[in-house]
Amino acid sequence: MSKPNDQSHTSAGGALSLERMLFFSDAVFAIAITLLVLELHVPDLPLGSTEHDFWLALGHLWPKFFAFILSFLVIGRFWMSHHQLFERVHHFDLRLVWPNMMLLMAIAFTPFATAFLGTNLGYFVPAQFYNLTLLVTGLLSWRLLWRVEHLGLAATGNSFQKFGAPAVVLGALLCLALAYVFVPFSQMGMLTVPLWRWLLVRVVKV
Repeated sequence: MSKPNDQSHTSAGGALSLERMLFFSDAVFAIAITLLVLELHVPDLPLGSTEHDFWLALGHLWPKFFAFILSFLVIGRFWMSHHQLFERVHHFDLRLVWPNMMLLMAIAFTPFATAFLGTNLGYFVPAQFYNLTLLVTGLLSWRLLWRVEHLGLAATGNSFQKFGAPAVVLGALLCLALAYVFVPFSQMGMLTVPLWRWLLVRVVKV
């Protein structure tokens, strides 16, 4: 593990740089997770519509509700991992900026993939497009984690934090595979992320 070099900062200026990067990152996560709701358009029913009509109109929105909840939880989980990682970072290094920026780009792109999925739930291409977005985001999160560890910028974390990103990647790969079997709910493969993380921890211990 390499030690921080002249690109890392331990001064007050370095602490400020790290703080600014985290503020910017939190803002991107917050904006992305908020944009998800913009795809939930209120049904426009004519005067005289019955209660049944309103419930029916809401029922037609269930694919978008599903996509919203899914992506809200996914982005939330990525934010939690990002937060836990940088809680351990004790130095700022310029070489963290671009790996972090690439992850934020994937997070900012997620609302588009969510809208594409919610509008076309049940179709193969939108499902795989969303699953690929999950995979790329997971890989970029893993790359950021590796970068922090490789540069020796963080205190030692527990195994569940260390294997969070690899577990997401495995969950996304399962989603890609499930799309060939059951397209509408292939994203349920993300529910296995805790299982993958538990298995990775046990394998490494062994």
